Amino acid sequence: MVMIIRSIIGRSISTAVLPHLRLRYFSVTSSSAAAAEAERSIREGPRNDWSRDEIKSIYDSPLLDLLFHGAQVHRHAQNFREVQQCTLLSIKTGGCSEDCSYCPQSSRYDTGLKAQKLMNKDAVLEAAKRAKEGGSTRFCMGAAWRETVGRKTNFNQILEYVKEIRGMGLEVCCTLGMLEKQQALELKKAGLTAYNHNLDTSREYYPNIITTRTYDERLETLNHVREAGINVCSGGIIGLGEAEEDRVGLLHTLATLPTHPESVPINALIAVKGTPLQDQKPVEIWEMIRMIATARIVMPKAMVRLSAGRVRFSIPEQALCFLAGANSIFTGEKLLTTPNNDYDADQQMFNLLGLIPKPPDFSDDSSNDFEGEELKESRSALG
Repeated sequence: MVMIIRSIIGRSISTAVLPHLRLRYFSVTSSSAAAAEAERSIREGPRNDWSRDEIKSIYDSPLLDLLFHGAQVHRHAQNFREVQQCTLLSIKTGGCSEDCSYCPQSSRYDTGLKAQKLMNKDAVLEAAKRAKEGGSTRFCMGAAWRETVGRKTNFNQILEYVKEIRGMGLEVCCTLGMLEKQQALELKKAGLTAYNHNLDTSREYYPNIITTRTYDERLETLNHVREAGINVCSGGIIGLGEAEEDRVGLLHTLATLPTHPESVPINALIAVKGTPLQDQKPVEIWEMIRMIATARIVMPKAMVRLSAGRVRFSIPEQALCFLAGANSIFTGEKLLTTPNNDYDADQQMFNLLGLIPKPPDFSDDSSNDFEGEELKESRSALG
């Protein structure tokens, strides 16, 4: 090694300098896109001008390198031991007119799921109360609708749910399909923290999965949410039969939005019998790690949410996801209609890994009209 360095430099060097040269030599020869972009992310902060090739180079970096540098960015940009626990409740299940190929709630597929009406207020609030008692600080409500247009009565009910749950001192998220601008403003006024509207996959692969709603319509909803001052929650699903190029494409779209989403859920497909994707092979943990670490490097300030499919991964596998950059999970027995890890199992994992529950964050709120006493106490406790 010494002879190699001396032959490169072409002159004698002191022994004291050699350790520094060795370090530099190995950093150069083992550098990867993940290393270079992680260093730049730490030095310069988030950027929105990523090229697709740049993100692909990060994604294609050697796996251990990608994991390590995702962890570096995570420790710089986030409280790396803090993980938010969220609960997702299906408040209106089944009967959806959309044809999303992965979804058991579509009325087009025979999955054995019976359509239900919107849950009543008492049942929703009781579920939110249990979620908070179980450690969740964000409560998410999902309705199996294509859009909220023409559902004025139901929409007004949901606005009431949002107000009440915010009064409990919880962050509140909804996923109700496509939104119009005025509806986004009403949700903001009610106290909604975030709106989830996933892009699912790349623009190119999207028509293979969904034909009843366009990619641009999804982006338009995200724009309405952003303009209303609500945090954007948008990510995707891997394991739909897409190529790695499509995973890169999804991340590229999200990372080049004018403002990065505050939340980026990474879901692994849970193949449900009766859907067109029922025979898809399960996603491997290494695929999740690549997505999470790449998302962390290109969107360092976002909450990267380890979402659907987590139930298939062991605690050691989940630990790698947290190390790579994930800092949020959905906890509770179900994610809408599919199985999920329960509260007790997650508590054991937190204790084992030394994870810290993340408190609710209301720092972006511009209105206090909806505050209840518990919410005020929660803010006071957070300083």
